[in-house]
Amino acid sequence: MDLQLLPIDKFQSFLVCTARVTGFVSAIPILFGTQTPMRFKAGLTAMISLVLFPIMSPFIPKTPFLPASFLFLVINETLVGLIIGLMARLIFTAVEFGGTIIGYQMGFAAANIFDPQNQRQTSLLSEFQNVFAILLFLALNVHHIFIRAAVKSYTLLPPGKLDLSHAAVPYLIELSSKMFSLSLQFSAPVLAILLLSGLILGILARSFPQLNVFLLSFPLNIGISFIVIGLTLDVVSILLRREFDSFPEYISTIIHLLN
Repeated sequence: MDLQLLPIDKFQSFLVCTARVTGFVSAIPILFGTQTPMRFKAGLTAMISLVLFPIMSPFIPKTPFLPASFLFLVINETLVGLIIGLMARLIFTAVEFGGTIIGYQMGFAAANIFDPQNQRQTSLLSEFQNVFAILLFLALNVHHIFIRAAVKSYTLLPPGKLDLSHAAVPYLIELSSKMFSLSLQFSAPVLAILLLSGLILGILARSFPQLNVFLLSFPLNIGISFIVIGLTLDVVSILLRREFDSFPEYISTIIHLLN
């Protein structure tokens, strides 16, 4: 008696589904940081794939099992998932870059800490803003958007249909350039106050030559910056929420451009 538990074509479709899910989940910094245990990563990917497979399976075409073509299809699907997850990475990179600018202007150039998520030294303010963005990301359930996007991507972009020859690459470059303007928006209030503080200290240095402006500027800039950061957290959260709310539009656009 043949006790085959899972037909080979179903298992093949499941691997194709897992490849795309692995791509977009691994690109989300919260879920797949380097400090996360490998068993948790594999278990999370498998669990999400098992939940989404019944929904995605009707859109996965039945293809003959040829090792070379199947490997190419899996790589193709992983690349699609990574491009979808890149939308999240760009926002978090902008947040970290904005925090780095603030930290250097405050005088925290040497106050770096080890970031276990990215396995590198990072600015103290950059890590603070990154954690704030992560908490807001989870509080707004933005990670649910990527699960819905994975299902929707199969209806708009079936497996094996990836095409990078259209406007997808210029669109990704446009989103990457937007990252720099977004980081400046995050850091603009603090930079404006520090510029005003430097102007006032410069006037005081000219008016009172005996005043040691250099030593006075460090505690003054740090104190003012922390006050401005605390007062503008609502503004930063509004900017982040606006970008998070734009995720469905970004993802839908990139999927249409990849087709």
